[in-house]
Amino acid sequence: MQKVILIGYMAVGKTTIAQLLAIKMKWKWVDLDKTIEKKMNLSIKELFQQKGEIYFRRIEHEVFKELVENNERLIISTGGGTPCYANNHLFLNGDAVFSVYLQASIPVIFERLKKAKSERPLVANQTEDELKKFIAKNLFDRSYFYNQATVKINVDTKTPEEITDEIGQLLN
Repeated sequence: MQKVILIGYMAVGKTTIAQLLAIKMKWKWVDLDKTIEKKMNLSIKELFQQKGEIYFRRIEHEVFKELVENNERLIISTGGGTPCYANNHLFLNGDAVFSVYLQASIPVIFERLKKAKSERPLVANQTEDELKKFIAKNLFDRSYFYNQATVKINVDTKTPEEITDEIGQLLN
């Protein structure tokens, strides 16, 4: 196996778990959004504002494909929408790929996003009611793509360390 890919909605812990897993496995960790920002010399927010979502999704696909197809052992944390565009979900189950859908319930995601709204441009200006509806609609729309992952782990009541250990056991 060459790649472990973490997918899931905003605020489910993809980046945190990927970092812990990289330490545990002694593999390199790559954050897809940070890789795009470095390559484009723009933040994701600036990319969306200046070039639009379609442009961003094309770049995201190109960078994701490069990461999945290279020969390096990598743990990749993706953006919440990554598997849902440009057939990126087809990369989740290749020969050398193990993908994990970090699944959280709407109430858990809502509580986490409510605390970090200012850091999330997609939800920054939403009321609590709008945020709940937004999360529910997005999860429904994205469920097909998220469920293409090799495994699904519910993260609602688990610590990052417990989730990391669970993934580690699945990989052995």
